[in-house]
Amino acid sequence: MKTFNKKFIYFVCMVSAMGGLLFGYDWVVIGGAKPFYEVFFGITGSPGLQGLAMSIALAGCLVGAMVSGTLADRLGRKPLLLISAFIFLVSAYGTGAFQSFNAFLAARFIGGIAIGIASGLSPMYIAEIAPSHIRGKLVSLNQLTIVLGILGAQVANYLIAEPMPSGTTVPPAGSWNVLMGWRWMFWSAAFPAALFLLMALFIPESPRWLAMKGRQTQASKILSNIGGETYANAEIAAVCNGEHQNNTEKQGGLKMLFSRPFRLVLTIGIVIAVFQQWCGTNVIFNYAQEIFSNAGYDLGEMLFNIVLTGITNVIFTFVAIYTVDKLGRKKLMLIGAGGLAIIYAILGACYWMHVTGLFMIILVVAAIACYAMTLGPVTWVLIAEIFPTRVRAMAVATCTFALWTASFTLTYTFPLLNTSLGSYGTFWIYALICSLGFCFFAARLPETKGKSLEELEKELVNK
Repeated sequence: MKTFNKKFIYFVCMVSAMGGLLFGYDWVVIGGAKPFYEVFFGITGSPGLQGLAMSIALAGCLVGAMVSGTLADRLGRKPLLLISAFIFLVSAYGTGAFQSFNAFLAARFIGGIAIGIASGLSPMYIAEIAPSHIRGKLVSLNQLTIVLGILGAQVANYLIAEPMPSGTTVPPAGSWNVLMGWRWMFWSAAFPAALFLLMALFIPESPRWLAMKGRQTQASKILSNIGGETYANAEIAAVCNGEHQNNTEKQGGLKMLFSRPFRLVLTIGIVIAVFQQWCGTNVIFNYAQEIFSNAGYDLGEMLFNIVLTGITNVIFTFVAIYTVDKLGRKKLMLIGAGGLAIIYAILGACYWMHVTGLFMIILVVAAIACYAMTLGPVTWVLIAEIFPTRVRAMAVATCTFALWTASFTLTYTFPLLNTSLGSYGTFWIYALICSLGFCFFAARLPETKGKSLEELEKELVNK
């Protein structure tokens, strides 16, 4: 690593990863605001409207993911990062400012567009700029900023909310939390959004995108800043040789992506993306109120327990950062799927037997820890690195679209499943899904650690 400019590499990757920070912050801030805005808008007795409020941002994610591939190829990676930062800023203000439920939904939808763009674009940008031997660690930084954003939102919610009397399950309609507290929870996201918008002005364009556009001189200059002239020449040659061997001078669209040579790698990418959501862990963040309430905790204790899960998330993401380039992607995905299957099976049994108290918190924290060191970060690493350069933007966008489609169905259906099947039945379903994911990864998932993006193309694309 002596020949690499560590300061430049980490600065560029951390700024890009701020898209992940806002993704995590905006994604989870609603969990703490939920019990208060539901009373304000009068939807406490409507599971359908509750699910819509929680999942409308995911519909925006689908739109953002849908357009991000085309825009990233057309405009470049950097301009799109700037656009997503601006949308985050606008949404943060609007969500807390509106008085009507429909306007609130519209603001959340707009924020979802920014999440959909940033969630796939930030790890893809990092993968295209990072040296191969530390690519897993650097792409995992994006997941670290996601969980830091999650923790930041949880801490902000905990500090903003006024203390409530012990035993409170529904906040009073005239309380400050219901009238203003939830608004400040959403407004707090404006500060990191403004910082992201400012810092993104100082990062370069993706050198692989520049090389693919025939702008080798600019690409070489950036790569030289990363690893010196020899490294730059080797990287440019690898990209150009890959393009020449495939007889193409343009990025591939959806028609190329869905053609026979790419079917295997696209299938793997989509399954990985969908599984990261359907494994069920994200409902712990979005529906913490219901999960901890069913475990015997009141509203005040629930907010503290949410912060505890956020701290766990951050700690075990560091484990992923230091193991993803050592243990490898496949082994971590297997550990995650198998571990969650066991934890959810036990958690469901405890709900069925009406177990409450500390042991339930331990199980929830264990699930968060298992997810944070495996499926959470490694999914983004794999999606960002397994596709060839000429279809990467469109492929990542397609996988991100699949991920947010899965997330939408997960988030929308949880209150319905929880009401009809109970918490035990819901978590047993997630345990079954995790078991199926374990079998797929064991049979189909390739190992990608330590290989260049061009080497992975030779292995995963059928010529």
